Amino acid sequence: MDYKAEISDSQFQKEVIEKSSDVPVVVDFWAPWCGPCTMLGPTLEKLAGEYEGKFFLAKVNVDENRDNAMKYGVSSIPAVKMFRGGKVVAEFVGAVAESVAKGWLDKNLG
Repeated sequence: MDYKAEISDSQFQKEVIEKSSDVPVVVDFWAPWCGPCTMLGPTLEKLAGEYEGKFFLAKVNVDENRDNAMKYGVSSIPAVKMFRGGKVVAEFVGAVAESVAKGWLDKNLG
């Protein structure tokens, strides 16, 4: 089973909003030129595997997909938002240590 995917603005409704009714979806808004993003991304991908389906990781490249970044108020990246039932229920901005990301997941996955 896949726990993560690169998604585009056109897939956002299905892969984030609709999917978040079944499983929490963590969206990583990032860009390839962003140093902190390239540090955080692999950490989130590793955790998505370790958590084995407790959440789905959707990666959104903001350079190629501006609509949802704008819609959800992303002004600096990396921006990570957790969706449940189609709504943002938790978020953080910036590269964080794996232990911090894990603590955020544990707290917000319940």
